[in-house]
Amino acid sequence: MSDSTKQEPLDGEMIAMSIIASAGDARSYAFGALEAAKKGDFKEADRLLDECKKAGVAAHQAQTELLVAEANGNAPEMNVLLVHAQDHFMTSMLAEELIREIITLYKLREQ
Repeated sequence: MSDSTKQEPLDGEMIAMSIIASAGDARSYAFGALEAAKKGDFKEADRLLDECKKAGVAAHQAQTELLVAEANGNAPEMNVLLVHAQDHFMTSMLAEELIREIITLYKLREQ
């Protein structure tokens, strides 16, 4: 590939911040859903879980941008912020999965 056709590496800091923000939103929505379920407000819990999923998709899209850039040889230099972003995203995904299961148990208890 010639220098004139090679793309510049992605702005890793901006992508990391995007992942952190979206993952943080997802985590907040998930814990909000859990609080709603504790109060028996399953409609609100489901709404918040939908918002959680949307925020998680946004984080995943940013992560995918990094993966595609890596595959194309245009990835940003790895740094602590990118590692932190990935860690933040993975913990938000785990929180969502566990909270969905807990809410299912709350719903079963109400039946």
